[in-house]
Amino acid sequence: MNKMVGVLAMQGAYQKHIDMLQACGVEAKMVRYARELDNCDGLVIPGGESTTISLLLQKSALYEPLKAFAQSHPVMGACAGMIMMAEEVDDARVIPLGIMPFRALRNHYGRQVHSFAADITLNFQTGSTGQPFSAVFIRAPGVEKLSQDVNVLAEYKGEPVMLEKGGHLALSFHPELTDDNRVHAWWLQHVF
Repeated sequence: MNKMVGVLAMQGAYQKHIDMLQACGVEAKMVRYARELDNCDGLVIPGGESTTISLLLQKSALYEPLKAFAQSHPVMGACAGMIMMAEEVDDARVIPLGIMPFRALRNHYGRQVHSFAADITLNFQTGSTGQPFSAVFIRAPGVEKLSQDVNVLAEYKGEPVMLEKGGHLALSFHPELTDDNRVHAWWLQHVF
């Protein structure tokens, strides 16, 4: 696949996302400046701390370029990346990018000490490939005010944890912290 995917490299396990994208057959690179978006076909916003990411995007003049990029390119956000993709957040310190129509709830599944892994079903799979995915939840966000236009691709205890709309993918969990590349591979196949 002859595509370049940028990974926002301000916080979080951005190198693990790069490694996973490369294992899926695409080129990937770190993005820290607006000009580095120019040759990207898609973008991953990794986890981290959403109030810090929001502040760094404002201070580095990346906020508006990321918003504009998302209007014509696919974006995947994991954990804090999901929070940044929302239209609304339950914490006024976070200025979300408004990429997908939902409200994000910070630390919905508990604080750092409440981190856990749980098997979830990826709803884009069928047949023998429908094995559970071991999702890692670290201070994971929840979702409310979800638009009917958004597809829920996975749930945990009846709550949405993987959302898709128009090539954008928002995840409450960290797929890059596993050896299972199905989430990244599906997103790439779906958008390219």
